[in-house]
Amino acid sequence: MSDHAISTLLDEDRRFPPDPAFAAQANAKPEIYDRDPDEFWEAEGRERVSWFEPFTTLSEWELPYAKWYVGGTLNVAYNCVDRHVEAGLGDRVAYHWEGEPGDTRTVTYAALQRDVVRMANALKELGVRKGTPVAIYMGMIPELAVAMLACTRLGAPHTVVFGGFSADSLSGRMVDMGCEVLVTQDEAWRRGKPVPLKETADEAMADAPGVHSCLVVRRTGAEVPMTAGRDRWYHELEVSDDPTSCPCEPMDSEDLLFLMYTSGTTAKPKGIVHTTAGYLVGVAATHHYIFDLKPETDVYWCAADIGWITGHSYIVYGPLCNATTSVLYEGTPDFPDHARWWSIVERYGVTILYTAPTAIRAHMKWGPEYAAKHDLSSLRLLGSVGEPINPEAWIWYQQHIGGGRCPVVDTWWQTETGMILITPLPGVTTTKPGSATKPFPGVVAGVLNEQGERVEQGGGYLVLERPWPAITRGIFGDDGRFRATYWERFPGFYFAGDGARIDADGDFWLLGRVDDVMNVSGHRISTIEVESALVDHPKVAEAAVCGRSDATTGQAIVAYVTLKGSEEGSVEMLDVLRNHVAHKIGAIAKPANIVFTPELPKTRSGKIMRRLLRDVAEHRALGDTTTLADPAVVNEIADRAAGSPADDA
Repeated sequence: MSDHAISTLLDEDRRFPPDPAFAAQANAKPEIYDRDPDEFWEAEGRERVSWFEPFTTLSEWELPYAKWYVGGTLNVAYNCVDRHVEAGLGDRVAYHWEGEPGDTRTVTYAALQRDVVRMANALKELGVRKGTPVAIYMGMIPELAVAMLACTRLGAPHTVVFGGFSADSLSGRMVDMGCEVLVTQDEAWRRGKPVPLKETADEAMADAPGVHSCLVVRRTGAEVPMTAGRDRWYHELEVSDDPTSCPCEPMDSEDLLFLMYTSGTTAKPKGIVHTTAGYLVGVAATHHYIFDLKPETDVYWCAADIGWITGHSYIVYGPLCNATTSVLYEGTPDFPDHARWWSIVERYGVTILYTAPTAIRAHMKWGPEYAAKHDLSSLRLLGSVGEPINPEAWIWYQQHIGGGRCPVVDTWWQTETGMILITPLPGVTTTKPGSATKPFPGVVAGVLNEQGERVEQGGGYLVLERPWPAITRGIFGDDGRFRATYWERFPGFYFAGDGARIDADGDFWLLGRVDDVMNVSGHRISTIEVESALVDHPKVAEAAVCGRSDATTGQAIVAYVTLKGSEEGSVEMLDVLRNHVAHKIGAIAKPANIVFTPELPKTRSGKIMRRLLRDVAEHRALGDTTTLADPAVVNEIADRAAGSPADDA
């Protein structure tokens, strides 16, 4: 990023070569990297999905828009459900579902087909046809995946709005997409308490007059208001679940599949466009190779929420396209206790676990004894997603959850990319804690400096050099914003908005958003570097770092630290941690302030809200806190920050 960039993550020298026994059975072989990108994606397009009409052209690329598998027709629901039943896999489990209170359901592919058909017929009764925009606002119950698949069966584009979002967030998304129908539920469960989804949905629909119908799924059985002529109980509709009553709609390869709204630099969320064929091929291919999927024997668990892109790609569409048996869990990892996840792994014999660094660090804070109470020997592969992972969190995950035997795939991708782009391939890649290693086959990534020149070794800006099948087809209704956000910074390249470094082996180290880079006395220091150094200390469970304005140095580093167990912050611990950072990085990276806090402000998906921490550091009024899992946390941090010791030496 400049000549004064600090490169601490490249000092990580632990290496984990592929285990020969794992490599012998792995889906990926070393020669996969030698394949021509077009040849690779053409083969994957013919192998991963079933076509009603085969594609005639692999791709068309006219900056900044791409088309893939041109001329082909297919249906996502058919690929994810019907073809597996036709192949005799109807009795295979699609989802082992567990509700937060402990209730369970086993959903086979045959049962999933009937559920999807019934939901599709219910939507048809509400006027949904091919092209009708549908919003879905639900918790983590099977009917959420069913509603998505029902939309794809009909050819109705959907947008799933995370069940933790406010009424304003829901209404804004429905209005932007022009949604006519909303699917929701009475309530959801979260930490033992009901979450009033229908009540929030009613408030949102009051500001979204285009929504004429609301389909309500019963979950808790609570009494909720139902507006006559608009609201219908799903369980009361008398509709068929016979697949012949609702055939799958043939869709063009480039027909709109869904919009996924994501935050941006303005107050208005971006509606990221994903279409049908390229997205499905991309998520199915990456799921097959990166997780070394063996659908006959694996039990796969992506412990994310379907309301985010991770859940779309690696809970619903990718796994189901590959006839996977998955685990679906409704609640939080700490209810009723910190061992809940590990009891689920043991109960269902989970073999593949995919989760976020924030969740891993939370378990680090709680301690390894909760995992040690359960038999995790079924696990054979671990994955990380959502943000760069601290090397110490990577090691903890590999040792305490994977028993030192499981490869860890640290994956980088975005809502906009649709699929994983940079990742190890288990059985092929030598992994390094904190590095996402290499681009997936068929993906061409690079790092550029400020002048747009290629960086062969060192730091700069992450770019993608050619399109891939699941690339976003734009921002809904805003071509100008799409071009300005992703394509104008480095003409001819997709600019991811992330910083990255390439080491001597050609491996990528992701450094987070470029706006999460601090400029201290002319030195460019990424927040992830300082966070990694702090978490490296044995008493630190989690850390978040941001910059604040400083008249002398330009910016000063402020750290928010959660200690393990019952450890308390103190002036002595502040000095210990500042010196630890100086030892790991250099004196220039020592935090000027350290605020000790029992919790960090996180969204319900587990991401740390660094924007709010910057507000605290700069003594500004707090921004929007509606998406936080616990809005009270940030106020407590502000109070602690006001009284925290500082050392600007």
